[in-house]
Amino acid sequence: MNKTFITIIALGLLPLAACTGEQSQIHRRSVAVVQPKPVAVEAEKNFSGRVEEAREINLGFKTPGQIEEICVKEGDFVKQGDMIARLDDKDYRLGVDALEVQYNQLSREIERMKQLVDAKSVSENDYEKAVAGWKQLGVQLQVNRNKLDYTRLEAPVSGYVQNVNYEPAEMVDAGMAVVTLLDTHNMEVVVDIPADVYLQRDRITKISCNSTVTGKNGIPMKLLSITPKADGNQLYRMRLAFADAAAVRNLTAGMNIETKLIIAAIDSVHGVTSCTLPMHAVFNDGGRDFVWVVDADTVVHKTAVTLGGIADDGSITVTGGVSTGDRVVKAGVEYLQDSEKVTILPAPAETNVGDIL
Repeated sequence: MNKTFITIIALGLLPLAACTGEQSQIHRRSVAVVQPKPVAVEAEKNFSGRVEEAREINLGFKTPGQIEEICVKEGDFVKQGDMIARLDDKDYRLGVDALEVQYNQLSREIERMKQLVDAKSVSENDYEKAVAGWKQLGVQLQVNRNKLDYTRLEAPVSGYVQNVNYEPAEMVDAGMAVVTLLDTHNMEVVVDIPADVYLQRDRITKISCNSTVTGKNGIPMKLLSITPKADGNQLYRMRLAFADAAAVRNLTAGMNIETKLIIAAIDSVHGVTSCTLPMHAVFNDGGRDFVWVVDADTVVHKTAVTLGGIADDGSITVTGGVSTGDRVVKAGVEYLQDSEKVTILPAPAETNVGDIL
């Protein structure tokens, strides 16, 4: 009697057990997963720049006078040391000649006085006064010789004559700009960069230029300066120098040139491997950030992560907790529980962009 009753109960539990198994299969949650994308090691930014002369030099005489000759014209290329202009130097030569006569005469008198001092015919004090006067005359002579040299205006650097401001026979004072010279020995490139690139200036690892006019690409550049204040268009002025002087040979001031900046990612600067995830794959619990990682048995595990910032595409940067080989739940994260078994939804077909079919 008891055996029969037990058998009936066991038979009655079989459908119930089967039903329970079916329900567990039905209630297994389906999730979509994504693999973290590695953050790019570096980014490339391209801007249009402009070639400029390293400096503009206003050349003038160190002494006043009447211009005798202008040796250049606007547009001429001059080398360092070439003659630019000359002043009428006749009066300066006369001044030098007069002082040379006095200096030479006093030099002979000093020699004779020295002999008299040795013979005790002249006092040491008188001799010292004569020597001091002789030295002062020598200084005046050198000053006049310098003034004579200053009547010649020479190019301090190689470059192009931009402006000639005077004509022969005109009078000029000392320091007045007779000629304006463009120093082309060290050409520069001026680039205006936006605020987001300015904020990444410390991560710029390489700068180069491409010239469509000369056909040269990858010309190496060096950063000279970046203006710390933006202009009215929120752009910052960057000045670059050519690392190779030979690259400047066929470039002229005012020429447009393409500039390429290579900016290192944050992780490569600090030695941290980072990746990106969709924003909704991350959730907060108790003040900490987590994601659901699906293991090989399709069981989810609550995993703490360290966040970086927001990437350019709107995803979130993760600097710790997951790697690019993990499978991370990207939707429905608020309904899952730790160690829950899930069903992974198949990835959408490449022709079904956005999962709309």
